[in-house]
Order: sequence, then C-alpha cells, then structure tokens
Amino acid sequence: MYTYIAKRLLVAIPTLLIISVFVFSLQKLLPGDPILAMAGEERDPQVIEYLREKYRLNDPVPYQYVSWLGSVLQGDLGISLRTNQPVLELVAEKLPVTIQLAIMSMIFAFVIGVPMGILAAVKKNTAFDYIANLIALSGLSIPNFWLGIMLILLVSVKLGWLPASGYEPFFNDPIRSIQTMLMPSFVLGNALAATLMRHTRSAMLSVLSADYIRTARAKGLSERSVVLEHSFRNAVLPIVTLSALLFGELLAGAVLTEQIFTIPGFGKLIVDAVFNRDYAVVQGVVLCTAIGFILMNLIADILYVLLNPRMRASL
Repeated sequence: MYTYIAKRLLVAIPTLLIISVFVFSLQKLLPGDPILAMAGEERDPQVIEYLREKYRLNDPVPYQYVSWLGSVLQGDLGISLRTNQPVLELVAEKLPVTIQLAIMSMIFAFVIGVPMGILAAVKKNTAFDYIANLIALSGLSIPNFWLGIMLILLVSVKLGWLPASGYEPFFNDPIRSIQTMLMPSFVLGNALAATLMRHTRSAMLSVLSADYIRTARAKGLSERSVVLEHSFRNAVLPIVTLSALLFGELLAGAVLTEQIFTIPGFGKLIVDAVFNRDYAVVQGVVLCTAIGFILMNLIADILYVLLNPRMRASL
C-alpha cells in the first residue's frame, strides 16, 4: 500500500513540474503590462525601470522561471503586484472560503444525485426513471449564473429567507456563514448532482445485472439488502473516483457563482488577478489549484484501493 502511494507521488512530481512551466509561460501571454498600471498616470521612466528591476522583469524569461520555481520550492509564491501582499497570505485567506463552498456543494450533490441514481436504476424504464433523467438533464443544461440570479430573486428578494450575497467566515458566525453559503452551494451542487445521478445510475445498472445479484435475490434476501449492501457497495467505486475529481474542480473556484454571490474565494481572486495583470497571484492560485487537483486524484486512487479487495490483493 505504501509503495503504491509512493509511486503515485513520484508520478505527481513531474506532473507538477510540467504544470509550473505552463503556468509561468501562459501568464506571459496575458495582454497589457502590469508595470505600466503600477506606475500610475505619469508613468515616469525611472519608476518603470525601478519596478522592472524590483520584480526581475528585465531578466530573461528562463531565468525568471528558475528564480520563481526556486522561491516556490521554499514556500514563497511571490508578492502581489497590486496589493504588495504575499501571495501565500492571499491563498491562505481565500482557501478556507473555497473549501467550505466545495464541501457544502458536494453535500448537496450527494444528497440529491446518489439517491436519485440508485432509485432510477432500480426503477429502470419507469416514470421515476424518466423524470430523474429529465431532472439530471435540466441540471446539466441550466446555466449556474441564471439559476443563481433566480434564487436571489425568489429566496432573498421575494421571500427574504437568506442573504442575497456576501460571506461570513465560519468560525466568526457559523450560522450566518452557512446561510450565506446555502444558495451558491445549491447552485453548484445541483449541476454536480446531475452528473453524479447519471454515473450512479449507470454503475448500479451494471451491478444489478451481475450473476451474484441474481444469486442474492434467489437466496431470499430483501430488496433493500440487495440494493444497498450488495449492489451499491460494488457500484460505489466509480462514484468515489468521480466525486474526487468533481471536488478538485470545485477547488479551482466557481468563477461565475462566486461573482454572482460576492464570495471572496479562489474564483473571484483569479478573475481580479487576471484583470489587474497580477502575474504573481495568477501563478500562485493556479499552481495551488493544480496541487489540490492532484491531491484529490491521489486520494481517489487510495480510496479505490481501500474499497476494492482485488486491488489490495494485487499490491
């Protein structure tokens, strides 16, 4: 088991190195010059030259990359060109917001998607199956920004049940924090639930047609036992893998949803950084997101081994 984890970690190292090259190279293609924006309206040539020297923008690009990578390996993601704040502090400030949003979104996705997928598979080709597929298709088709705006109009403006926007740190006021996150979490979780429902249904249909399920039914086991204890336990493997990938995507930040609900997470941070040509923040956030995504893939692989006896036996 430990050897397997070590191999997966070794594979992640060159992956991160390649990602760092892409992150550093692609941000150079961003239009505009951040130094000109920082220099102000007068744009004194001496100030511009000083800023270029300070942030090493006059150095050759390969040297800039090696210098940046060396700092990253030491835990230094650079300094924001706009706020003069360490990028690591910005990431540490925004990461709990994004993690909270991702966790609550996944809770909505599981509560809605997995039971519907199980029932749709059990009741295949019935009215419930068709309705569940229609709901899943609607969840995938409805844009998040439209659903978010409609929820604000109905739940906040008309009914006054929840705050329309804003964010409260969880440890400051847990109740208020959950209230501000309910609508954006539902918006994201609704789309993820549709994906989970479709995959759960497919996995369950594959398992329900297996010989050992027919044997379990022939032994007189209850349908509940057959579905939950025998079928779902074997169908859960692809669901776990998919869930880890979906959670990794959420860690990248839901740009439109965070903008609509004014949530100060990774999505809003990266958008502001791109518009401000804040290269250090763009690099830091994308790199942290990539690390989070790779970490979730590693967790999915480990869970797959733990849940699959045949995988454990082959290690």
